[in-house]
Amino acid sequence: MSETAAPGLFDRAIKRLTGAWRDMAASVSREEDDGLEAQMRACLARRGGEVSARNRAAKLAETYLLLDADGKLAFLRAIAAFDSDSDAISVACAHLQEATNPAEIAAARTRLRRALEPPRTRLLTQFTTIPDGMKFIVDLRATLMSDMKGDPHLTALEADMRGLLANWFDVGFLELKRIDWDSPAALLEKLVGYEAVHEIRSWRDLKNRLDSDRRCYAFFHPRMPSEPLIFVEVALVRGLADSVQRLLDQKAPLQNPRTADAAIFYSISNCQRGLAGISFGNFLIKRVVAELSAEFANLKIFATLSPIPGLRRWLESQIADEDSSLLTEEEATALLELEPAETGSAALAGLLARPRWWRETVVAKVLEPVLVRLCARYLLAEAKGKRAIDSVGHFHLSNGARVERLNLAADVSEKGVKESYSMMVNYLYDPAKIETYHEDYAGEGRRHASTAVRKLARGWA
Repeated sequence: MSETAAPGLFDRAIKRLTGAWRDMAASVSREEDDGLEAQMRACLARRGGEVSARNRAAKLAETYLLLDADGKLAFLRAIAAFDSDSDAISVACAHLQEATNPAEIAAARTRLRRALEPPRTRLLTQFTTIPDGMKFIVDLRATLMSDMKGDPHLTALEADMRGLLANWFDVGFLELKRIDWDSPAALLEKLVGYEAVHEIRSWRDLKNRLDSDRRCYAFFHPRMPSEPLIFVEVALVRGLADSVQRLLDQKAPLQNPRTADAAIFYSISNCQRGLAGISFGNFLIKRVVAELSAEFANLKIFATLSPIPGLRRWLESQIADEDSSLLTEEEATALLELEPAETGSAALAGLLARPRWWRETVVAKVLEPVLVRLCARYLLAEAKGKRAIDSVGHFHLSNGARVERLNLAADVSEKGVKESYSMMVNYLYDPAKIETYHEDYAGEGRRHASTAVRKLARGWA
């Protein structure tokens, strides 16, 4: 899933932001150009009132954007240094312990909460008062996440930022909008830049994805009205889709959406890396299901055609570790008949190394049941704690989907073969069971699947 805009978009955003802040920053006294820490202290002090504080915040933001990588890291360290006062916390704790009546206890708790709040959270909040300040903080966290490297002070700063953003980007504040061919060109360009699940190769490709038998929706925050937070691309078809190449074929005839019975979510992209860990997916999918259901009463199936990005890496590691449970005796025998080798696993690796093996009828006939069974094991049994190890699988299972069907040769692009030997999966969203499936996975790590897929993973899941 894409999390970073194309360089051209970023460069234009920088120019627009610095231009918006330059006039505000110009009003700040040159006497306050004493270094980052002094500027930050002046911003926190709010000398001269709210307008002056906002201008100082704009100056700080402009300064940050013009710094090189080392300068940006120093800027983040300077913010992180504005931590809670240990002495003030100790005094507040003592007052709470000494409090005897309800009024004193309530007042002492309030004092302790204030003492625990680090000044850096007030400084970060100050940035929200300037034009595009919310976007600035989101991007600031994106940089911070790349530069933390185990630093305890930067890690604490990131935790504070994550808490602030989780509150500011509560789903109740977000607006769902449909994106179509008549949307502003700048927004369409961002859609192209943020898409990395299935690259948009041309304006013709984009137009095809926004045609009458397709839908595209995005969440927006009122303080970032021109920046999508997450978007989903949907194809209106008949039945479960089993090939992304056919789904995205620009030469395919236009379908009548009124005859479609399935809405296939084929790309869901998080657009803002600085919002990583703040999930909108569940709400986005439920909202889109509601929108589509209201527009098309004929839709009965809501499902995805999703990549399995970790499958090949996992399978190669199992082969390298000589996992004796990987293949059944029958599977090993069938593979060795096609690819002489010392073991069935070695034969499997050899067959999968052949270029376009899925086009060899005899080879594909033997490999398909093996790959499908191993894929079922990977998605339903392999785990890190209670969590599915496949990132896309975790996303959909945590959002209330079930594993419905596994598809060989579903993505025969270079990326699809490199990541998952061309395998893709349909996750089904049953509106009546989304909440139940979400709670089962979030609470117990239970992964729901169709009967057919569950049988494939029998003995493992």
